[in-house]
Amino acid sequence: MSEPDIFYILGNKVRRDLLGHLTCTECYFSLLSSRVNVSSTAVSKHLKIMEREGVIQAYEKEEQLIGPMRKYYKISVSNTYIATITPNLFWYKGISLEREPAKEHLVEYSIDLQKLNLKHENLHEMVNDFLKANEELEEVLAILQKIETYRDWLIKMIKEKYLKEIGDMTQLAVLHYLLLNGEATIEELSDKLNLKEREVLKKAEELSKFVPLIIKDSRVKIDTEALTKSL
Repeated sequence: MSEPDIFYILGNKVRRDLLGHLTCTECYFSLLSSRVNVSSTAVSKHLKIMEREGVIQAYEKEEQLIGPMRKYYKISVSNTYIATITPNLFWYKGISLEREPAKEHLVEYSIDLQKLNLKHENLHEMVNDFLKANEELEEVLAILQKIETYRDWLIKMIKEKYLKEIGDMTQLAVLHYLLLNGEATIEELSDKLNLKEREVLKKAEELSKFVPLIIKDSRVKIDTEALTKSL
């Protein structure tokens, strides 16, 4: 399969929201439809676009106890995408992530930019330094690949443990968003989860029993100081 047109996929807010929900937990169609503010017909259209591009895939799963097979969706790529757009550069690249981090990758890295020059005598020196900069960039991307592999693996473990021990998918969705974005307003979480603000606030308060949060002035963030003290 060819490389998905990821920027076309990400260029639509509904598709970005659907991907956000799919990274939090496995979803069937009606659950996805309830999480975005568009019609089920529009949701179906966006899912088909992402299936066609190879970003997601559908599968059937039998419900617990008794019940018919239900169609679920999951993300079928594991990539990091980086892009630069300036008056002088348009460049992008997809970086494939590994399934889990390797111990030998969790070491100290350093990037030396001192070899790059700001003054050049001629065109050859400029071209040569650009090629050197490309080499340094490749080193940065290699480190990024390892960091993102680690984050992807660790958030998968967090999700599995939270669902096993607490079992509240909405609390998990709040935690998932905070881990990725640092902090959020109640309004932002309400928009992302398609829930009323009072429901989001209640879920955040419930979540704070398991992960320390600071909930103040309609903002929510992980209390890193309390988290560190608890370790």
